[in-house]
Amino acid sequence: MFIDHAKIYVKAGDGGPGAVSFHTEKYVTNGGPDGGDGGKGGDVIFVAAEKLTTLQSFRFKHKFVAEDGAKGLNKKMYGKGGEDLRIAVPVGTVIKDADSGKILADFTEDKQEVVICKGGRGGMGNIHFANSVRQAPQFAHLGLPGEEKNLYVELKLIADVGLVGYPNAGKSTLLSVMTRAKPKIADYPFTTLEPVLGVVQDFDQSFVIADIPGLIEDAHEGAGLGHDFLRHIERTRLLIHVVDISAHDGRDPVDDFNSINKELREFNEELSKRPQVVVANKADDSIDEMIELFEQEVEAQGYEHFFVISAATGQGVKELTDKVTELVSKLPPPVIHDKIETDSHKVYKFEKEEKFTIGRDGEMFVIEGSWASRLRQTTDFDVYDSAMYFQRALIKEGVIDALKAAGIKEGDEVRIDDFVFEYVE
Repeated sequence: MFIDHAKIYVKAGDGGPGAVSFHTEKYVTNGGPDGGDGGKGGDVIFVAAEKLTTLQSFRFKHKFVAEDGAKGLNKKMYGKGGEDLRIAVPVGTVIKDADSGKILADFTEDKQEVVICKGGRGGMGNIHFANSVRQAPQFAHLGLPGEEKNLYVELKLIADVGLVGYPNAGKSTLLSVMTRAKPKIADYPFTTLEPVLGVVQDFDQSFVIADIPGLIEDAHEGAGLGHDFLRHIERTRLLIHVVDISAHDGRDPVDDFNSINKELREFNEELSKRPQVVVANKADDSIDEMIELFEQEVEAQGYEHFFVISAATGQGVKELTDKVTELVSKLPPPVIHDKIETDSHKVYKFEKEEKFTIGRDGEMFVIEGSWASRLRQTTDFDVYDSAMYFQRALIKEGVIDALKAAGIKEGDEVRIDDFVFEYVE
């Protein structure tokens, strides 16, 4: 089965907790804290692999989690970092955030790598919390959680030429005579249920041509094999539009031609502007008047390249292949339409940024900000000294004063992320 789209969940590893440890050595009394930091969680990394052609690995597995970082050790030693999780995908894969719709990665080259989720930072060991007053800290920080995302993974074949047309227009037969590909061929609709690639070799020039499931009306809305086809021709340089000119099944070649172009335009406006070679196929089983009328209509619409062929007998196929080879050699590489939306650009701010903000959610006070969020995530509230450090940090950074200024009263609830506590004077 050809798998070309999947929805999956990925999570990077959590950072390991810092260690609570004290130096012990013969003849050394009160050696002091020596708990090391926890290890960083493993990243989730997607890697393009040219040898892959489908997203088969996502057919039954939809959850991928990287290794957590290890706990910090004594003697100031760091915990081991979690191993990165590397997930291989075919060249041509696009990865989107399923919740926001943002495009996170677009793989166009073999061995291209993108870190999709970053592992959490390890927690600080108790060595970091010693001072002149607190000489033996009995707590350490927890590690930060790794990033997690719901992803939509989509494969868009990178082919130079795409064959478009109605089912039974003769695309598979044409591919088989232009290349050495061996698609399934029969006289019924949707013979091609999955993309078939072939390579046209002409001395020192070659190009990849794709025969993909045929279109029907309303394919842009998903009818028939709609989106399963259309997504794969977005990256092609050139389209070969194959039309059954014999009209034996009662179809009108002109209507078919216009209908397919409409579906391309409705799915992606750029596809209607893609260079197109129009091919009137099955000429051996057609009448000259029908061919002439169709050619006039094609020329009237401004298409420059028109060929009359019979893929079954080989009539006109060489001339078509030569022209397509010539056109492909002059066209630029496939245009990548997907715009990757990242936050990688840096904005330098010289003014001091606020560590937190105070807001309200009904009767509840809400503390927001990256500093406040990190403080909550790294605090182990089951350890008394750690909870006291959390409280002192809120006082030191002015959070408590800000809450008082906002009108907080004893007994009111305060929330940081998903952690809720009661304010006590």
